Amino acid sequence: MGNVESSNSYQKHFSRFLCDEQADINGVFCALSGADEAVPVKMGKVAQAGVTLEALKAYVKDAVPQSMVRRLYNGMKSIQVTHRSPEPSTQVVKEQFVIFISTLFKGSVQEKSGIVLKMVSDAHETVKESEILEFAEDLVGSVVHVLNYRKELKGWNPKNVHNSVTGIKALASQLTSELKSAEGETLEGPPDLDATCDQSSLEDWLFRVPQIPAFLNVVVQQGLLLLQSLPDAGGGILPLLPECHGLQGTRFVSLLDIPSITYLNSHLPSELQHKWRLVFASPVHGESFTQLCGHIVNQGPCLLVLKDTDGYIFGGFSSCSWEVKPQFQGNNACFLFSVFPSLAVFTCTGYNDHYMYLNHRQQTMPNGLGMGGQHEYFGLWVDSSYGKGHSKAKPRCTTYNSPQLSAKENFLLDSMEVWAVGDLLEDSGGKGQKSILDTDPEAQALLEMIGKSRQSDGFREPAEDDGDH
Repeated sequence: MGNVESSNSYQKHFSRFLCDEQADINGVFCALSGADEAVPVKMGKVAQAGVTLEALKAYVKDAVPQSMVRRLYNGMKSIQVTHRSPEPSTQVVKEQFVIFISTLFKGSVQEKSGIVLKMVSDAHETVKESEILEFAEDLVGSVVHVLNYRKELKGWNPKNVHNSVTGIKALASQLTSELKSAEGETLEGPPDLDATCDQSSLEDWLFRVPQIPAFLNVVVQQGLLLLQSLPDAGGGILPLLPECHGLQGTRFVSLLDIPSITYLNSHLPSELQHKWRLVFASPVHGESFTQLCGHIVNQGPCLLVLKDTDGYIFGGFSSCSWEVKPQFQGNNACFLFSVFPSLAVFTCTGYNDHYMYLNHRQQTMPNGLGMGGQHEYFGLWVDSSYGKGHSKAKPRCTTYNSPQLSAKENFLLDSMEVWAVGDLLEDSGGKGQKSILDTDPEAQALLEMIGKSRQSDGFREPAEDDGDH
C-alpha cells in the first residue's frame, strides 16, 4: 500500500489529457529535467531523464514553501514504475511525473490516497494524526502563499484581511477533524494526535473532504505554472476564492482571513461562490442598526460576520435577501458558523423554519436581527440597539444545531460586516435609486403588517455593478 502502480500506465495516464495539456506537461517536465523535448518516445518507453529535488526547488523558486516542495517530490517518487532499477534513485523520471500529475488532477480518491500518504510521511505505511495535521497546515499555508505570490487572490488584498497565520491552523484543524482512524473510528473531540491512520483512512478522508485534493491541485497548478486551462481548483471543484468587490481603495480590514474565506465559500450554494461584495461594515458605515438595515435589505444572499468584545468571530449565511418584517424568512440553505476560536459551519436540522428574522421599531415583536432558535432565544441575535446581542444554545440551537457562538451568552458587539454573495439580481433593489422604504425600514415593516406590497419595487432602475476587481 502507499504506492500507485504503473503497469501500462504511462500512456493510460497521459491519454487523460488533451493534446494542448499533454504539450504543457511535456514542457514543464523538460524544463525541470533539462531533457530535450524533441527526443521521440517509442513503444511506450519513456526517456529516462530525471528531476532532482534541487531542480524542483530551483524551478518553483519562492512560489511554494520548501517544505511543500519536498512533499510534492516525495509524492512523485512514491510511484512505482515497471522498468526502474531496483537501486533507489534520487530522481523522478517522466513516467512518475506524468502519473503524479494525472492522479492529482484526474484520479480517483483511492489513487490519490497513496500519493497523499507518502506526502504526509515517505517512511511508513501508517501515519499519526499529528503528521496529517502538520501536512494539512503545510498544505493550507502553501495555498495562501502561492496564490499571493502569483497574484491570484482575486481582489483580496492581504492588507485588507486578517493575517492568515491563525486561520491556517484553524482550517487545518477543521479539515483533520474529519479523519477516521485505521480501525474506522471517527476521531471526535480534541485531536488524538497519536491515533494511527492508514491509506484507507486517507482515502475516506479525501472522499469526505474535497478541499484537500482541491488545495493540492492549486499548489501544483500555481507552483509549477502547469495546466492553467483547467478550473482554478482542478478536477471540477468549485471556485476556491470568490472575486472580492468593495475593499479596493479602502483602509478597512476584514474580520476574515484567506483560509476562512475559502472555507465559508465552499459551503455556499455553487451559484453564489464566484463573487462577494462588501455591503456593510460598522467601521465604515457606523454602529447603527438603521444603517445596517439600509445596507443589507434587498441585497440578495449575504454572509454576516460579527466580532464580540472578547474576540470571538462568528456569523451566519442568509440564503435570500433580508426584508424588514415581523415574520421569519429564509430557507434551509441558511447556516450559522464560527471563525474564531474555531472554524466550523452549522447547517439546518429541520426542527423548525426559524432561519432568518429582521424587524425594526415595532412595539409588539422583538426588534433586531436574528438567526435560528426562537424569539428572545436566538442562535445569533443582534439587538436593534445595535451594540449588544446574544447567542443562546443550551445545549444547541434548535434550528442549526450550533453551540453558543459568542464568548458570553449575552455579548457586546465590537464590529460587524456583511458580504452579499453571488450576482445581484435586477429586481432585488441593489445600488440603483433607493426607495424611501430602504432608508426607513419602519415604513417597510408597517406595510408588511397591514398586508400591503412594496409598489415602488417595480419602478427601480437596474443595479449597476460596482466595477471593482
